[in-house]
Amino acid sequence: MCETEKHSMMNSIVQPLLTDLYQITMAYAYWKNDKCTDHAVFDLFFRKNPFYGEFTVFAGLEECLKFLENFKYSESDIDYLKRILPSTVEPAFFEFLANLTAQDVQLYAIPEGTVVFPRVPLIRVEGPLPIVQLLETSFLTLVNYASLVATNAARYRIAAGSDLQLLEYGLRRAQGPDGGLSASKYVYIGGFDGTSNVLAGKMYNIPVKGTHAHAFVMSYSSLDEIKVKTLKSKLGGSEEDLVLISKKFRSEVSVLLQLLKDEANDGELAAFIAYAIAFPDSFLALVDTYDVKKSGLLNFCAVALALCQLGYKPIGIRIDSGDLAYLSNIAFQTFCLVSDYFNIPSFQDFSIVASNDINEETIISLNEQGHKINCFGIGTHLVTCQKQPALGCVFKLVEVKSKPCIKLSLDVEKVTIPSGKLVYRLFGKDGHALIDLLQLKHEPAPEVGQKVLVRHPFQESKRAYVQPVQVQNLQTLYFSDGKICCNLPTLSEIRQHVKKSLATLRSDIKRNLNPTPYKGSVSDQLYQFMHNLWLDSAPIGELF
Repeated sequence: MCETEKHSMMNSIVQPLLTDLYQITMAYAYWKNDKCTDHAVFDLFFRKNPFYGEFTVFAGLEECLKFLENFKYSESDIDYLKRILPSTVEPAFFEFLANLTAQDVQLYAIPEGTVVFPRVPLIRVEGPLPIVQLLETSFLTLVNYASLVATNAARYRIAAGSDLQLLEYGLRRAQGPDGGLSASKYVYIGGFDGTSNVLAGKMYNIPVKGTHAHAFVMSYSSLDEIKVKTLKSKLGGSEEDLVLISKKFRSEVSVLLQLLKDEANDGELAAFIAYAIAFPDSFLALVDTYDVKKSGLLNFCAVALALCQLGYKPIGIRIDSGDLAYLSNIAFQTFCLVSDYFNIPSFQDFSIVASNDINEETIISLNEQGHKINCFGIGTHLVTCQKQPALGCVFKLVEVKSKPCIKLSLDVEKVTIPSGKLVYRLFGKDGHALIDLLQLKHEPAPEVGQKVLVRHPFQESKRAYVQPVQVQNLQTLYFSDGKICCNLPTLSEIRQHVKKSLATLRSDIKRNLNPTPYKGSVSDQLYQFMHNLWLDSAPIGELF
């Protein structure tokens, strides 16, 4: 396994004390009341898809598994807990915590990168009640944001289409350094092609992309400031004066484009030449510091032509302000004119990168307007998930000592589905996913070609027969006997799984506006079981 993949396995900030205090106090109360051997089952799930959509991408499982594998309180952890817990806590409890591991925990989960839906358990954890309870907050913090930002990235990918490149530029706007690293990691699995985050590139083996900022352009005011003026030609090997060649081409291009070369900013030209000399094989220039049409494009073309004359292949431009659809079309038209005039076909293949506070709706609008952008650099709206700041995963007890548990609420959506459950995805004749089905563990699995009665968990009249052409068991045992018990996919493999999983959904479920809801259901047996338990658990009122 390569070093970068090793780095991606465990976030060093994730440790047993990364939890809420009430998890520790509950663990003490369990211990005090001799419930340490009570076998418990918890489900981790969410109640509503984010971003007004109808799907979610499950992410964060690998971090949960590595946390579980390394679960151990250090001596300093125990010393700290002794200081903050009440003096009435018995010393033997701290000995219990010091020796606590996840040896007796089993974890079942849906594979990371799978599209998932409300109420379906993403993770099912089984084991002694105190230790499983202590996992709650850590698991939620690892899954909530990871799944949210991966889903956001997948929605951007759907909006942009498969041909455009998407780059993540969100580090400076993320919620702190760890949020920035998590964002870079999970937007990559959601469908982005690269990141500007250098540390994320090192840790997770994500392609790193980036060019210069406006500050670099503004730091030059004249051509006299260029100290290194020559560049070795790839064609002849001689040192050539890139300044003179660029100035010559700027005069020619200004005539071709019917622009006044005196309106082009000399400082910008100097900056482009300096950057090209530094990075002749990856020259991509930010062209909107002064004026895209009158200065930026002209100066870029001059330097790009100079590089081409010396055997190099420039990459393209970035536009960070203004009417992006209009300016991208102007840029493409300019490149086509220059390409035809100088007989350089590669000019028509330049990247046109657009940034500037882009969100999902911006991309959709640009697509409707018609543009020539082939790469989006996206930051703030992507990594902060401004459209919805949290997913809302919960971790609920569904069984203890082999007895089912149900949480009741006046809000029906908050009523939990009791007992340990199996999860199946049923596929229709067109090959698309049709419905997710929850069953009690002892029920036989649905069979291909056999009718199955599926029911809405809370609405009695909503029921239907399904005759699946394919049945997929969504749950896998990932952790048992104190260790991860199956091979974990690489980040790139998870990224490919996201793509394949999304392809199983109909397009109307994935669309941005008014998507069709995907159906989550329970078996008839689970429906009857749940509602009988509901009636048995709910108090009976009395009228006076």
